Amino acid sequence: MPETQATTGAVSDDALARRIAGGPAGSTDAEEAELYRRFAPRVRLYGRRHLQDDAAADDLAQDVLMLTIERLRAGEVRRPEEIGSFILGTSRMMAHSGRRVARRREALAARFMDTTVAIAPSSIAALDAPRVAACLRALAERDRLVVLLTFYADREAPRIATDLGVSPGAVRVIRHRAIARLRDCVLGEGTASSGSERQGARP
Repeated sequence: MPETQATTGAVSDDALARRIAGGPAGSTDAEEAELYRRFAPRVRLYGRRHLQDDAAADDLAQDVLMLTIERLRAGEVRRPEEIGSFILGTSRMMAHSGRRVARRREALAARFMDTTVAIAPSSIAALDAPRVAACLRALAERDRLVVLLTFYADREAPRIATDLGVSPGAVRVIRHRAIARLRDCVLGEGTASSGSERQGARP
């Protein structure tokens, strides 16, 4: 709501961080959205400079902000008044490991990306195998890989998070959205491609 946006937009970064850290579960959506709005562009710019890849920079921004919010909720950010420094440090750490994660993703993709439509969720795969296969191919690479690792490799979110270098919470969000896009695509209600959504996504 405009009033809520005005309220959160007027507070300092550290006040936002403290509200997220101290608020009951589900009560700080506006603060989380505002924190994401303020810092995601900065993290994305940092990612573009150091990863030299727009998609990887978009992923970095989403992963860093999701991890930051999870840490705030868990009370694991010791100095909320330095939330900007925390986010920058997290960005550096995750960007530094980005190339190692990319190599791991490439190995997983080589192993699983050619898997047949049989891996799709049964409620989808039973509809139209060629259509499902086409919709799977239309998913962004990371989204498709999360679906493959979930339904073909039978891996839980924490294991997938380790494989892809993201948080378990990020895996669950990616999987939920990917399955929704896949279902819409198969049912003819949309496209499975997520490129236009990635940049605007938030936790």
